[in-house]
Amino acid sequence: MKRAVFLILAVATTLAARAGGQTPAAELNPTAALLRELIRFDTSNPPGRESQIDEFLAARLRPLGFTVTIVPTPVEGKSHLIARLRGDGSRRPVLLASHADVVGVEKEKWSVDPFAGAEKDGRIYGRGAIDFKGGIAVFARAVMQLAERKVALARDVIFVVEADEESAPFNTSWLAQTHWADMDCEFALNEGGWIMADDNGRVRYVSVSTADKSSISVILSASGTSTHSSMPRPDNAIFALAAALARLANYETPVQLTPSTRRFFTTLANTSQPPMSRYFRDLLGTDTAAAIRADREISRNPLWHAIMRNTIAPVMLNAGFRNNVIPGSADATVNVRIIPGTDPNQIVTDFERIIDDSAVSVRLSTPSSGPSRVQASSEDTDLYRALERAARATFPGAEVTPYLFQAGTDAGAWRNRGVPVYGIYPYPITDDQLTRMHGNDENVSVEALQLGTELIFKTLVDVAAKN
Repeated sequence: MKRAVFLILAVATTLAARAGGQTPAAELNPTAALLRELIRFDTSNPPGRESQIDEFLAARLRPLGFTVTIVPTPVEGKSHLIARLRGDGSRRPVLLASHADVVGVEKEKWSVDPFAGAEKDGRIYGRGAIDFKGGIAVFARAVMQLAERKVALARDVIFVVEADEESAPFNTSWLAQTHWADMDCEFALNEGGWIMADDNGRVRYVSVSTADKSSISVILSASGTSTHSSMPRPDNAIFALAAALARLANYETPVQLTPSTRRFFTTLANTSQPPMSRYFRDLLGTDTAAAIRADREISRNPLWHAIMRNTIAPVMLNAGFRNNVIPGSADATVNVRIIPGTDPNQIVTDFERIIDDSAVSVRLSTPSSGPSRVQASSEDTDLYRALERAARATFPGAEVTPYLFQAGTDAGAWRNRGVPVYGIYPYPITDDQLTRMHGNDENVSVEALQLGTELIFKTLVDVAAKN
């Protein structure tokens, strides 16, 4: 009798979950189930509290044979996890880097609790679903499968879960100062490029980032006369700052196509339908007028716009302290994402020319000695080739291309030391899902997580297993 009641309750619970658009937890693939658990740890940075994820993962990795080190930072509750699955040492290690911290949320603008790990209509919702707890789940399940299936390894496989990727200072650059021997490798996977799918789920292309744009902060400071608000003067700092920002808003930085960006747009030309396919080809062509028209159309897509130029985004304003006092100064912080090889000092010079107002000064928040000398990671490595082969096998018919990542990552800890790093968000997403990263209702599909796990597992077997 008790068994019958239990079965009736179980069936009723399952039917209720399905009626609400949810899949019972037992039916989710292991990667999706793991992601739900990871999302439930609120690691919004600040403050991060990444150690709760490190302890959670350590308890699952150690029984599988991983050597696990948890490195605390000077901030309580903030740490890095370094897990190593040992091979025979005949080849140098391969490393997978992920980050446990996430950006904060505007909770009232979500349709679900952003830290509940909700599953709805075949998708996992929550902060970090794409950036980058989904990546932790995929990377973790891929390396765990190596252990579970007892794959004989020629290389150590190192899995890093980092802190402070979204908010320095205790990121991987800090970690590398004292634990470089634990992070040293022949090459690494990280977040970065995209596996873009159309609304029907067909993967159009797989982009693998080989370099990142850099982030600099430019400070605009306007000056004026501080006085009573009942007697405004022409030299108003806030008006001067607003005018300066308006001039920047009307300024479009020139197109700068790196070799990888040219390859990326060539791929889009081959995988797109007219008229977009023609615009991509015109952008790469020699007809200046056609290229300008193409730029205008292509730039409607924020991602494409971002990878072919330096971008300008005001992010913070500071002015005034009382409603009856006109302040004598007003400041704006402008975030500029620059293409590799750009001199930050030239950005200041360009801003001064565009603003053209002696009442507004322009400076870098951190002085720069010139452009970065870090080179893009070579495509001529075993890891890049393995990832390319696995992508073609997992997503038949999809193009694979190198890519300049439009944002920044913690890959610099390795690239600055000459270690090639290849970036990928290891699951197919749509344009709509991409816009939700760092936004509201961030989500990734259950099927995409499974495909991503297959992709990374195939890559690791190819590059790390004994022949």
